[in-house]
Amino acid sequence: MGTFGRLQRHNAWWNRVGTPALAAALLVTPGLAPAWAQDSTPATPTATGDALNIPADVQLMARADPNKRRATARVNGTIITGTDVDHRVALIVAANQTTEISPEEEQRLRLQVLRNLIDETLQIQEAELQEIPVTPEEVDQTYNQLATERFGRTIEGMTTYLTSIGSSPASLKRQIQGELAWERLLRRNVEPFVNVSQEEVGETFERIQASKGTDEYRIGEIFLEANSTNRAEKAQQAQQIMEQLRGGGSFIAYARQYSQASTAAVGGDLGWIQLAQLQNPQLEQAARELTPGQLVGPVEIPGGFSILYLIDKRQVGMADPRDAVVSLKQIAIDFAAGTSQEEAQRRAAAFAEGVAAIKGCGEADAAAVRLGAEVVTNDEMVVRSLPEALQGALLALNVGESTPPFGSLEEGVRVLMLCGRDDPEVASGPSRDQLMRQMEDERVNRRAQRYLRDLRRDAVVEYN
Repeated sequence: MGTFGRLQRHNAWWNRVGTPALAAALLVTPGLAPAWAQDSTPATPTATGDALNIPADVQLMARADPNKRRATARVNGTIITGTDVDHRVALIVAANQTTEISPEEEQRLRLQVLRNLIDETLQIQEAELQEIPVTPEEVDQTYNQLATERFGRTIEGMTTYLTSIGSSPASLKRQIQGELAWERLLRRNVEPFVNVSQEEVGETFERIQASKGTDEYRIGEIFLEANSTNRAEKAQQAQQIMEQLRGGGSFIAYARQYSQASTAAVGGDLGWIQLAQLQNPQLEQAARELTPGQLVGPVEIPGGFSILYLIDKRQVGMADPRDAVVSLKQIAIDFAAGTSQEEAQRRAAAFAEGVAAIKGCGEADAAAVRLGAEVVTNDEMVVRSLPEALQGALLALNVGESTPPFGSLEEGVRVLMLCGRDDPEVASGPSRDQLMRQMEDERVNRRAQRYLRDLRRDAVVEYN
């Protein structure tokens, strides 16, 4: 091992690329009750007052097999093929760094992907109808930029990679086209009609200033809409997502794929908030008990189910020691294949004793040679980017001191020696302009959801 890269792990492919083209909001269509259920007696409205005139005693004229899903569709005349679904599923599986998924999970994923492709098609069609289409040249430019700048691949290499995972450049380009189309639609038809007054910004700014020193949370959320008709189905889906996340699934990828909140486009990230902003006592209590990196859920709330992930926590207006930038030397030894546990323990003890005798970073390189160790230097490491177990140990060190040894028989043993630290400045909080943009974005997202619901409602969708 012997490199700082082994101290840090990326969550998933989606998180690594981090570009608008792959951050597309994979919005989800809520499950709908069968529209063909009928009864011979006059029906009475439901207790919810939704005026759908659904009888209390529903008798289905046919029973659908929930394990059989139609994989293709025609959306206002545009065909979505089984190959389209296959290629997009492959992208999502790669995003979760998963080589195998269960048949049940694959079936759910394929159904979800079909819904996403329908939404994507509606967005592209609407942009063309509004005479603001996305040209092939614009899609190619974004695709090429993604390949070279984010993946570090040539165009040919990107094609090879996508083919190797069972996808295709056409699938990714379609996703890029859908996002660019949606961005233009929102820019023309939604953003100009969203207004946030200076008074609203001022009130929010004053509340933030008054809350200095209180806890602030950065939370990720996956929200599934539910009603009385599909509550059991959504509860089961939320539980299955929770199990996948606990098994190592990428929260960002699952939020983008399944969440029906406006934050799906950014992997469910709510940003830095105070718990009162969750506007639900159950969610507030659940989030308050979390430590960074923990999950909770599904929590049933009005309108559906939520899964929360605590990304980080800090105090408003206070400097966070974990934002310190440190200069480190990693001193490491590896164990040859076949080394016994006893021999590894003996070498680790001798290594720890030798490191303890090093008098400052100036002696580290020469001492490492004597110990048969490797030294790697990093002068710009942010403390919070390290594993949580190392953060506290590192913050307790004086310059020239080392963390306790850590590692394993397979990965070797290493220490981090602190050679310098630049403490963070006190956080001033968002400016009024930043607050204005944040509040505008929230309102745009809400209207965007309504816009997409209108497109779905008016669409002619034929399943094959």
